[in-house]
Amino acid sequence: MNFETILIDKKEAIATITINRPQKLNALNKTTLLELHTALKTLEIDSNIQVIIITGSGEKAFVAGADIAEFANFSANEGHNLARKGQEIVFNFIENLTKPVIAAVNGFALGGGLELAMACHFRIASDNAKMGLPEVSLGVIPGYGGTQRLPQLVGKGKAMELIMTAGMISADQAKDLGLVNHVTSQEELLSFTQKIAEKIIRNSPLAIAAAIKAVNANFDVDKNGFEVEIEAFGNCFGTPDFIEGTTAFLEKRKPNFPGF
Repeated sequence: MNFETILIDKKEAIATITINRPQKLNALNKTTLLELHTALKTLEIDSNIQVIIITGSGEKAFVAGADIAEFANFSANEGHNLARKGQEIVFNFIENLTKPVIAAVNGFALGGGLELAMACHFRIASDNAKMGLPEVSLGVIPGYGGTQRLPQLVGKGKAMELIMTAGMISADQAKDLGLVNHVTSQEELLSFTQKIAEKIIRNSPLAIAAAIKAVNANFDVDKNGFEVEIEAFGNCFGTPDFIEGTTAFLEKRKPNFPGF
């Protein structure tokens, strides 16, 4: 796959997507969103890949926001379409991907950048990272899921404060709030993230996909998360991964899951 704004590196069962617009602090533009969608869609059906990591190029930014120049003159209708399409092809798409997606936040994650990180299944940050949703300082609000996912992760009150002040928080503050799971040095960020990914790929890909679906259902007002969990739990019993996992346990050996 050849892309203009992203890079993809595959190492065993782990794929790393690097947003590669360092001259723009990796800001998201229309091309980047489309390329992210294509890459993620392709990696999801790649049977050799079990975990996806998203990070930014350089040492300054993960993604420092959306490319404001692209939408500064948009009408209300164009703004609606911008948010709807972006959520559909990237942010909601990542959240509901059947394979785990980890954000390795290597610097500024602002606006659409923080929204991208929050759409991932969990986040690891370097100690120089800064995060925030500054949209109200531009006369708009977060439009790629920020008003929904930030309260889910840090609570309503803190999310309201962060959104309304348009302020930034440090990586350590983000960890204290539960916005990121771990903080490392920038030098260790990718290797640390890959070690967690390696722990994930030891487990059943089919069970992990079911777990993602069940956890996400808890945040969907149209679904009963407990019922989704019960159904997904039962469905696991009919899979080759379940047969291999239980057989390996009884035989006191490591499982070799068939997966998708």
